[in-house]
Amino acid sequence: MASSEGANIENTNIKTAPGVTVDETQKSLVGCVLDLFAGRPSLKKLQMWDDNAVFEDPITIAAGRAKYEPQWYGLQTAFSEIERLHHEVTSAGNPIEMDLKTRYVVKGINKEQTISSKITIAYDKDTSKITKVQDKWDGNLPDSSFKDAMRKLNSVTVPKIVSVPKTDEEDAKRGNQ
Repeated sequence: MASSEGANIENTNIKTAPGVTVDETQKSLVGCVLDLFAGRPSLKKLQMWDDNAVFEDPITIAAGRAKYEPQWYGLQTAFSEIERLHHEVTSAGNPIEMDLKTRYVVKGINKEQTISSKITIAYDKDTSKITKVQDKWDGNLPDSSFKDAMRKLNSVTVPKIVSVPKTDEEDAKRGNQ
């Protein structure tokens, strides 16, 4: 079973829509994903993900640990500020569904962007590990073969320019944990 124990999940106050109740596993998984979207990755948090999990958003399709881990660490590289403005779990099924609104400031140019997303978090009920996260900006993912090709290229390029720590000690030196 995936465990959030020792993962130091920072986002533990999970907001839910009226009538929606999340169990402890779902609460941990949502907290993990909220931490990642806040630019707070760690090797321990990413152990809550299946090795073959997929992360998908309008700019990438990252399948497998070697491709999705750099996407999360890349947020620290790309943005000087990340502020969650709102989150709300709207369905406690599998996948878990959540609304998320985040403000990002791009490093170096101080360009601010607010993104409203529909997030889905699929997980394996036996292992409690995340198997897929989709981040649909304004509720959508691209639907053209050209855009999909660019998203796949991004999933190959980012791991070449963003390093993932190899040990917990290296992770801690970066301010993660």
